[in-house]
Amino acid sequence: MKVILGISNRHIHLTEEDYKTLFGDEPLGKVKDLVQPGQYSSDKKVTIKTEKRAFDNVRLLGPLRKYTQVEISKTDSFGLGIDPPMRNSGDLEGAAVVTIVGPCGEVTKPCCIIANRHLHINPEQRKELGLVGVEKVKARIVGEKSTIFEDVVIKESPDFTLELHLDTDDGNGALAKTGEEVEIFI
Repeated sequence: MKVILGISNRHIHLTEEDYKTLFGDEPLGKVKDLVQPGQYSSDKKVTIKTEKRAFDNVRLLGPLRKYTQVEISKTDSFGLGIDPPMRNSGDLEGAAVVTIVGPCGEVTKPCCIIANRHLHINPEQRKELGLVGVEKVKARIVGEKSTIFEDVVIKESPDFTLELHLDTDDGNGALAKTGEEVEIFI
């Protein structure tokens, strides 16, 4: 089965409380919609920093969430001098500590992870594709550097649409691009 690929650069999700600390009363604006319904790239950017280094212009994705989470690649982690765990979104157990800096303040907390490779899917699509009861799939990218990714976690929600998410390390390693078709198999 073919699905659309989304390659995810470093980004951040914020709680309402942390958003207010970083941006005060500024409204959260939308730059563009993402593939997943209701998700968008916001008009807000932050700096994430550690004792070793800082990355400016890290995009905030909306809408606001029930948890604050910074998602980076393994390559980013070397630059920041931290060792974040690989986790599903929202699982912050053992997350690395970073400081998030906005125009109105800063927040320091354990919230930095490397996101697992994952496939967004809704229950109807999961049933149609014969993936009920399957927790992980493989993804094949065909091209100059053809690659098979194993252990792609299935994330199901009625709000999702079919899309594979990889981080920049995985995407760059396969010379892949957002929007191209990828084959998913068990």
